[in-house]
Amino acid sequence: MDTKIYKMDGNAPDYSAVLNCAEVIKNGGIVALPTETVYGLAANAFDVSAVERLYSAKNRPPLKPISLCVGTLEQAEAVAVFDDRARRLFSAFMPGPLTIVLPKRDNVPDIVTAGGDTVGIRVPANETVSLLTKLCGVPLALTSANLSGEPSPKSGGEVIESLSGRADAIIDGGLVEIGTESTLISLVGEPLMLREGAIPKETIYRYLDS
Repeated sequence: MDTKIYKMDGNAPDYSAVLNCAEVIKNGGIVALPTETVYGLAANAFDVSAVERLYSAKNRPPLKPISLCVGTLEQAEAVAVFDDRARRLFSAFMPGPLTIVLPKRDNVPDIVTAGGDTVGIRVPANETVSLLTKLCGVPLALTSANLSGEPSPKSGGEVIESLSGRADAIIDGGLVEIGTESTLISLVGEPLMLREGAIPKETIYRYLDS
């Protein structure tokens, strides 16, 4: 595969280049791009064949679910069942380095959730991701842009080295801002911290208890 590489400032995206990447995703392709945490690999979440390609490109085990990247609360509520706690966290921390696991809606393909009935929801605080999500008009299946078992990439150069020939396009936005994965919390039943990442656990629970 011939991988197209676009170099730009991750928070000052080249509109024409991101539009090209949106067309790639609309046509079933996969695109690597920077977020504020680590680099991600994205596909149209509603396109089962595209999500299969995403798993294959990463050598990702099919039993590991993939989170969804959305741009708005409305888009999030179209794919996941929100309660007051989830809306409170969404309002406080998104866009930002937080992923909330919630019951999925029926329109989310099983391949995204590895056959489970929950889905992670994330709104990265990065202008490139925001623009791409807007131009695609669909939720993106978004996972770290590394081969399975390798560290999550923090620079465009790392992504190019591992995913050239595997992704249709790579947006090289230089170094990411944070370099640590998003905090991951489940709100299915009682709150359960699944991964403490860029946002401390105490901060999250403070908002849940308020």
